[in-house]
Amino acid sequence: MDRPARIIVLDDEAELRNMLQRFLSGHGFEVRAVENSKRLERYLQREPYDLLVLDLMIGEEDGLQICARLRSEGHTMPILMLTAKGDPLDRVIGLETGADDYLAKPFLPRELVARINALLRRQKIAAGDPTVTTQTLRFGDFRLDVGKQCLYRLDAPVELHSAQMLLLTALAASPNRAVSRDNLIARARGRDHDALDRSIDVQILRLRQAIESDPSKPRFIKTVWGIGYMLVADVEA
Repeated sequence: MDRPARIIVLDDEAELRNMLQRFLSGHGFEVRAVENSKRLERYLQREPYDLLVLDLMIGEEDGLQICARLRSEGHTMPILMLTAKGDPLDRVIGLETGADDYLAKPFLPRELVARINALLRRQKIAAGDPTVTTQTLRFGDFRLDVGKQCLYRLDAPVELHSAQMLLLTALAASPNRAVSRDNLIARARGRDHDALDRSIDVQILRLRQAIESDPSKPRFIKTVWGIGYMLVADVEA
């Protein structure tokens, strides 16, 4: 039986914080509620959480700053940001800072639960196990032998830098499925979490430059908003 999803809530309003903890616990989540970023950091250092509910307007360090710092430190759990502001620009800034979803106060508690479940489902899909290990994939003029890690264009071998080949093979292990950046790094480089940085995006860009006719409008290596990347390809037995 799967364990309950572990959620940590950061809100400096005691009444709302306690209400969220009771309500989410009542819906089967394991919930920890904290009032400031220092306590959040302490709990994140002790144990992993599946999702963070983060209030935008709190104390000396607001939710945007906390979100940006967590992402810069390599935290990849989904972040659902709560705010009393309804300005669409706030939503855009929050998402650009690293939040995965945004809910304006006041909100229906059922909508909060629905959004949390949607983010958890998305994260589960993104962290899925490889589905292809020995098949051949075709995309455009290219053919990729997944097992041999060999790429051909119109039957002529294509030489890629080792980092790009590892990344392409990692994407090819789950064709037509979104794969998170963290999961790609784990597949391509082993579970070296010190490598969790912007370098994966640089390698994606270089891979696109090698196989896409227009890297700015990729056909094969798609960015999946809020998750990571996906290889669009036909699978052959």
